[in-house]
Parts: sequence; C-alpha cells; structure tokens
Amino acid sequence: MRALRYPFELRFLPLTLAVTGTLVFAALAAFTRTLPDLFGLLALVFLALAALGLRDLFQTRHAILRNYPLAAHARFLMEKVRPEIRQYFLESDKDGAPFPRDKRAIVYQRAKEALDKRPFGTQYDVYGERFEWLHHSLAPKPQAPVEALRVTIGHTGPCTQPYSASVLNISAMSYGALSANAVRALNRGAKMGGFAHDTGEGGVSPYHREGGGDLIWEIGSGYFGCRGKGGTFEEEVFARTASAEQIRMVELKLSQGAKPGHGGVLPAAKITPEIAAIRGVPMGEDCISPSAHSAFSTPIELLEMVAKMRMLSGGKPAGFKLCIGHPWEFLAICKAMVETGLTPDFIVIDGKEGGTGAAPLEFMDHIGMPLRDGLSFAHNALVGVGLRDRIRLGASGKIVTAFDMARVMALGADWCNAARGFMFALGCIQAQSCHTGQCPTGVTSPDPARQRALVVPDKAERVKNFHRNTLHALAELIAAAGLEHPAELRPHHFLRRGPNEQAVSYAEHYQMLAPGQLIAEPASAGRFADPWRVARADSFARHEA
Repeated sequence: MRALRYPFELRFLPLTLAVTGTLVFAALAAFTRTLPDLFGLLALVFLALAALGLRDLFQTRHAILRNYPLAAHARFLMEKVRPEIRQYFLESDKDGAPFPRDKRAIVYQRAKEALDKRPFGTQYDVYGERFEWLHHSLAPKPQAPVEALRVTIGHTGPCTQPYSASVLNISAMSYGALSANAVRALNRGAKMGGFAHDTGEGGVSPYHREGGGDLIWEIGSGYFGCRGKGGTFEEEVFARTASAEQIRMVELKLSQGAKPGHGGVLPAAKITPEIAAIRGVPMGEDCISPSAHSAFSTPIELLEMVAKMRMLSGGKPAGFKLCIGHPWEFLAICKAMVETGLTPDFIVIDGKEGGTGAAPLEFMDHIGMPLRDGLSFAHNALVGVGLRDRIRLGASGKIVTAFDMARVMALGADWCNAARGFMFALGCIQAQSCHTGQCPTGVTSPDPARQRALVVPDKAERVKNFHRNTLHALAELIAAAGLEHPAELRPHHFLRRGPNEQAVSYAEHYQMLAPGQLIAEPASAGRFADPWRVARADSFARHEA
C-alpha cells in the first residue's frame, strides 16, 4: 500500500496555503511600498487561519479536525445549520411520514455525555406498516442500576470458568478492519466500563491486549491466531493464546450477517506487514477466509469442535456465531445436541443487516436471514428440543439503541453485541471508505498518519459513556414496562403495526414453540415441522425421507 505522509496530503492543502499566505503577505508588507497596510492585513488574516489550522492539527477532541485542519470547519458549519435545512427541505416517505431520526446522532450524544432528549412527539407514522412499540405499565418499577444488567454465560454443563457479561458488548471487529488506535480505544473503554470486546476473526493483536479489557476471541475459517501450515486449526497454538486471563470466552464463527457463506475479506490495500504477520498471510493479496471450515464438516463434528475449544481454553465458555440460512441446518445442529449431549455454552445470532468493512453488494442486500427472524427461529428451536435453559443467546446486527436491544431480548436474546454504535462513539462518520484505507477519522485506516486523528484516551472515554448511557436508557425502558431486568421481556410486551393498520404482538407475529415440542410432537410445529423432518445430526444436507 502507498505510504501516506503529511506534507504531501491534499487534505493539508488549506493549512499549507494559510502558512504560505502568511509568509508571502508578511514579506510583501515588509519589503514593498505598494499597499503595505493591505498586505499587512492579509498577512494577519492568513496568520489567524494558520494558527487555527495548527490548533486543529494538535487538538485531541475531533478526529476530522486533526485529519483535515481548516477544511473540516466547513463540515461543522453545515452541521450547525443542518436542522434548519432539514426542516425546510424535509423529505417524506410514500405515506407522508418523515424519515426516522439518525441513530448516529443518538450515539454521538450519549458518547459525548450530551443531552439526548428531544422536543415534540414521535417522528414515526404510528399507522405505518413498520411502526413498533413497547407496552408501558401503570405500575412502573424502580430503575435498575446499570451494573445489574448482566448475564452469566457458561452457567451449566462442563464450563468451569463461567463469565458474567454485560448485556451490551462490542461486536466482532478485527484488527486490520479497524485501526490500531480504534482497537486500543475500544478495549480501554471496555475495561473502564466493565464489558467485553469481541476480537473479530483477525486474531488477538497486541492492541487488544494493551487496555486489559475482557476479550471474546473469535475464530473464523481462516483460523487466524491459531493457524497451522496450510491454514488448518492448530490446537497447541490455540491453547496457548486462549489460556490468557484476558480472554474470557472463545467463539467459533460459522458465518457473518453481512456476507454469510462468503468468508471474511480484508482488501490488500489494508494489509500491512504487521497485519500479515499476525494473521499469517502474504502481503499484496486480498485476505479472504474460506467460506467453509476445514476443521469439521457435520453438525456433530461442529459440536465436538466447540467442546474441544472449551477444553483447550481451560474450561472457558465456548460457542459459535452464525447468520441463519437453511433452517434445516440449524435444526440439524439441534438434533446433534440431543443425540450427543454436547451443547455450546452460547450461540450468537447475527442478522443479515449486520455491518462489514467489505462485502459484495448482493450478499449485503439479499443473502441471510434478518436478525429478529433468525433470533426468534433459533430461540424457539432450542425451546422445541428442550435445551434453551442450557444455552445463552447473543444477538448482533444493527443494534444501536436501547430499544433495539429491548426488542431482540423480548425475542430470546440474553445479551446484545453492537459494532456500528461503538464505531460511531469512536468518531466514525460513515464515509464508507473502510475498504480503501483512507478513512477520514482514522477508525479503519492502517495509515499511522490518519490514525493519529483518533486520540485513544478521549475516544475510550466516549466508548465507556456510550455503553453506560445506552444501558441507562435500557433500564428506563424496562422500568417503564413494569419489569426489573431485561431478561423478563417477552414477545407479548411488543406490538408492531401490520398490513391494514392491524397491530399484532410479537407473540402473534413470530411462531412460538412449547418446551420439547419438536421432540414430542414435531408434526404440530408449523414452519419448523418440515425442516425438522429433513434435518440429520450427521449432515448439513437436506435429507428427504
């Protein structure tokens, strides 16, 4: 990748012109007799601009100003007048309802400890097809402290080192996809706030270790960080890393919501010698994980792999993450659990709406099951085979606000993972240049010159603030519903507006199974009946009778 250096960057042109203008007009004022006062005035103007640009370059609060001194002020000026412009040119959807509020703004306010309250009423069309709401209670409960919003993972079975996790944690984002400073800030913020940081499939980097925050080590099909010759899973290398006290859980990634069935992608433009060494991949080539694992090929072998990861890690919680695809494949895993008695400590359900640094457009838009559909399916499948109480469920996929958390927890999630929310807290402005290495805020760029814009102590504080304030908002929602903990949320607490202006609860919208129903009465299981019939514990394939 081309090395970037400050003096030759176009983004520093305004500051360069300001400094040059100061010198030129100061010289003209001193050495010419033509219009010395005017030249002196212009020299002062350019000096003020140069001083402002230098201040931008060395201040630590705004990444955009550090990377785009002087030029970034135009952006902030537009942000100041944006509310008036947006109100004047307000766009509407086909039903005449204004577009929803920008969730990114909510994250910024909570990360910066700014007021996140708003005047007037809802901006949603309450009679639109997509409107959803949480029932409130006439007997609200006292608000639970943020510290109480936790869940124990690995609470049953052979796990000897269960983990008490926050109900909101940092979702999987690899070093390489994120910059070193972004990883540092996320992990330091996780340490300060008492929550977990998923490493992503790119391996445990030195920057994950610096902050001392709890880690969930994700292992993908490339086996980065535990990779043997030929790209295979290496048990000894895995055990050596997984035994570290900082790693609290180990997670096997089967698929990612934004590109299920594709494998991870790190473009060659973002691979540095350090990243290549950590991952064990060559320079100058796209780093593409295989679409399938080489360590197992059947549901039973998958469960044996998870059990092996638990054993090699010293008894830490072990599980897997996937985006639901063919329903019989997940039910095949459930059948394998029933037949073998092997169960993961947790399963993370990722939705197709989940984010990514690089994926084909068709995969992002048209492959995989959305989070709430996939989560409801997985939760009820585990209920249907009588194993739900042994396995914790995590949820990830475009979770940003407390309401996002509450509605997936009503559908079965025990905790949530968020990626974009924490990226916004770091200063991400969704420039959508993640795959190029040219991120304007340094969140995803491997270039040290751009990374310096992201000041780790400042952004770590914002990561902690976003987490705490989002959980505070969740506690407010739970208390308003007359509940004490989000674990008490159920599908009947939420309603959504359907066709013909009919409001139905989640319990009516999503099919619910009774405990053990798939074992005792599979024919009565509705949409689960056919995939259950064709699922087998020894194969992911569909098997017709």
